[in-house]
Amino acid sequence: MVRDKAIAIKTAELLLQIKAIKLQPQEPFTWASGWKSPIYCDNRITLSYPTIRNFLREHLSHLIEDRYGKPDVIAGVATGAIGIGMLVADYMNLPFIYVRPEPKKHGRQNQIEGRLDKGQKVVVVEDLISTGKSSLNAVDALKKAGAEVKGMMALFSYGFDFAVENFKQYDLELTTLSDYDHLIEQAVQAGHFSEAEIELLRSWRRDPSEWNA
Repeated sequence: MVRDKAIAIKTAELLLQIKAIKLQPQEPFTWASGWKSPIYCDNRITLSYPTIRNFLREHLSHLIEDRYGKPDVIAGVATGAIGIGMLVADYMNLPFIYVRPEPKKHGRQNQIEGRLDKGQKVVVVEDLISTGKSSLNAVDALKKAGAEVKGMMALFSYGFDFAVENFKQYDLELTTLSDYDHLIEQAVQAGHFSEAEIELLRSWRRDPSEWNA
């Protein structure tokens, strides 16, 4: 869920500006899943732009405090959200941990890196929500370790219906700075695409697994 339209539009504008998000309706990308997609998102690029990363960390931090007050810990999901999660934790003067997709195969075999005590209140930070499965896998790990997961904050979401359903099944609140709908709205305002290309972008979200430009 996006809570501030103006911030959502501005976030989309900034992500497009630095090519953290690329839109190519006529020359689609191929995802690892095999899906054809007119969009490619790599929000780690934001870390290379101090003004933009500060904008993102401040608005994520304000959203967290507005929704949950000050949690005990900020958790980033490895690897994409380690950077932005650390920035948020630093801004809020809170401890930071991160969660791997699975436990390490060697050493202490940790899945959670950093100190987490049972019963601590945790807000999870993500860079991108696609299906939500990897994000919710991190939530499972945190709950197994005894954390109280208050919610999840993300920079951007594709807004797939099945992702929304996955979060509903976990009864976990997801809040994002921006999403695909606001991205398309920004693309229309900027006038970079024809009406036919905008319709291609909209049609992908309706049926991403079968879409082909």
